[in-house]
Amino acid sequence: MIRHRGPWDARSAISRSAHVLERIGLALTGGSCGLFVAAHVGRTDIELLGSAAPVFAMMFYGAAGFYLGIDLPHPPADHDMHLPLRHGLGTKADAVELLSAAGTFLAAIAAVISVASIVLDETAHAATALLICLAWAIGATMQIAAGMIARKKLAASDS
Repeated sequence: MIRHRGPWDARSAISRSAHVLERIGLALTGGSCGLFVAAHVGRTDIELLGSAAPVFAMMFYGAAGFYLGIDLPHPPADHDMHLPLRHGLGTKADAVELLSAAGTFLAAIAAVISVASIVLDETAHAATALLICLAWAIGATMQIAAGMIARKKLAASDS
């Protein structure tokens, strides 16, 4: 089986190392967002986060969202970004990019609100905390879904 050199194979060792370092940083950022939301929810009377396991689960899920959803694989070369703009809503690849962007935005907004509440030492109300937690979970899920869809399409186009 002859394997064609893809964009990853064409990168230098420094470029590949930088990419791996960047992806680890994105995962740490997502994990931090999960931790902030967990800390915010933990300040309520809700026993949802009564142990370390749910906190670590939220951190892991947030890390997966930022790792998979922010750095989507590039489309094949035939989808060149220098093509003229199309009229209409766009392609399926555009919809996946929007799914990733909206998920990132939603997860980040939930984290910012959580951090602000913690820093300002505001009392977290159960309903508001659950709404923020739900928004964060939906955002992280959107990121993971976008990353999986983009990688699946890339794998299908490579075969």
